[in-house]
Amino acid sequence: MNPGTPTFDQLRLFLAVVEAGSFGGAARRLNRAVSVVSYGIAQLELQLGVTLFDRAGTRRPQLTDAGRAVLAEARAIAQGMDGLRAKVKGLLEGLEAEVSLAVDVMLPTDRLGRVLRAFRAEFPTVSLRLHVEALGAVTALVLDGKAGIGMSGPLASDVDGIQLVAAGAVQLVPVAAPDHPLARLHPIPPGAARDHIQLVLTDRSPITAGRDFAVQSPRTWRLADLGAKHALLREGIGWGNMPLPMVEPDLIDGTLVRLVMPENPGGAYRFCGIHRRDAPPGPAAAWLLDHFVRSAADDQATAMLPDA
Repeated sequence: MNPGTPTFDQLRLFLAVVEAGSFGGAARRLNRAVSVVSYGIAQLELQLGVTLFDRAGTRRPQLTDAGRAVLAEARAIAQGMDGLRAKVKGLLEGLEAEVSLAVDVMLPTDRLGRVLRAFRAEFPTVSLRLHVEALGAVTALVLDGKAGIGMSGPLASDVDGIQLVAAGAVQLVPVAAPDHPLARLHPIPPGAARDHIQLVLTDRSPITAGRDFAVQSPRTWRLADLGAKHALLREGIGWGNMPLPMVEPDLIDGTLVRLVMPENPGGAYRFCGIHRRDAPPGPAAAWLLDHFVRSAADDQATAMLPDA
């Protein structure tokens, strides 16, 4: 025997009885007659072919084993319906169904996490598509329309058609493994870095084609992944600039050391929130950009540093 298909109103009656603890309580909560609630539950049981409440020997209806099994599914359906109504309400009010965000790989992960956690709480019905890219690839995604907004590094300021707002900075520091030859020099003489492999972050976007950033050595290994660069630095393969928050644990435990280099002392890697001038962000995306800017309030000391 196959069960029938109950209506959403029948499921609402069922949940109201469970939550109120009685047919009378459910009727008051829903502003309906007790007879209407009782009839609706009877019809639901008829549709499903199971008894949901044990009504014998007690003034309060008790869930049967079948009722407890149905309860979890009914709650899931109700939550899904509430989510659907909230999403449609947002669409009617101009709220985006999805926000596509591109962020620079240098952006500290704890900052990204804090902002996105707040975003989820503020806009529970809005989906998020997150891209993490290096250098000009963030701006390229926004220009191509694959991301509506971005948290870019300093390269976006040179690109036509991009609206930007300053959003803090992260400090870059030159580092190497403790057994790397540069780490053993005290002090490091001018020009010494040119004799060793420099690990350089790169990307495949046309925005940075043919351009180098903070490259001191003619001997380079180019990587598009910051995590891979971090791992190779720890292995002693080369030296390179890294965001201080990412390598601070390594500097504390000694798996990496900070290099005091005369030509490359590090500096500030500046972020900016971006979007296309001809595609202003909707309410949720604008909120997200604003909170990235606000989250940079603690970057004042880093912002005083020269550019990396």
